Amino acid sequence: MIKRYIQIGTLSVFLFGSAAINAAETFVAVAANFYPAAKEIAQKFFIETQHTATLSFASNGKLYAQITHGAPYDVLLAADRENPTKLALKKLAVAQSRFTYATGKIALFSSDPNLINAETDKPAEEKLFDLLSSSLATSKVAIANPKIAPYGKASVETLVNLGVYEVIQARIVQGENISQTHQFIATGNAQFGFVALSQIIHANQSQKIIIPEHLYQPLQQDAILLNRGIENQAAQEFMSFMKTDSVKKIIRQYGYSAPL
Repeated sequence: MIKRYIQIGTLSVFLFGSAAINAAETFVAVAANFYPAAKEIAQKFFIETQHTATLSFASNGKLYAQITHGAPYDVLLAADRENPTKLALKKLAVAQSRFTYATGKIALFSSDPNLINAETDKPAEEKLFDLLSSSLATSKVAIANPKIAPYGKASVETLVNLGVYEVIQARIVQGENISQTHQFIATGNAQFGFVALSQIIHANQSQKIIIPEHLYQPLQQDAILLNRGIENQAAQEFMSFMKTDSVKKIIRQYGYSAPL
């Protein structure tokens, strides 16, 4: 199962350095939306501790399934609170280690800078309704699979609360995870779609609309130490490192809210 997962989209980052005497390695499962930030955090973790963090990403649901089937991860950086809680209840993770490391945000994005034109003076909610219900919006709308991806679920909640879900339902295309969803939009296979704000934090304002947070349930993301990491020094230090001010700064730079 893990082999197939690697073939269809896992990207692992191996950060090597000098072989410090006490250096160790931890394997971290990362929800797809958080991967860009996690990569920077892993680099900083290595610089400060000499421990190596090897990151693998997939949709939130796939990571949960892999862990329950014995995937060799030490730490989970999930895209929700539910899956870490369920892993703890299944005695596959350390319940008292769980904490919220970030709260995510979603945005409507297009690779065509003329489509969204976010520079207008209309409120975001009104711009979203006009764009999504417009007869000009005849192409595909990409979202992550809401059954396994919290960001996909939040996208559907947004569409429902805007009152446009039924209007565009037939034109929705689903990515396996938020990374594939972004790829659909970037390559033009979907005219626009819903992605994590962290993925497009550096995109032009005219290409995105940040979704008002009252349109979807909060995207609180929890970290948890898995059983395999209990005796792993690098895993334990990585969990502590995620709570530091320097990591919180990185998290905020990628468009998330971070705990104080």
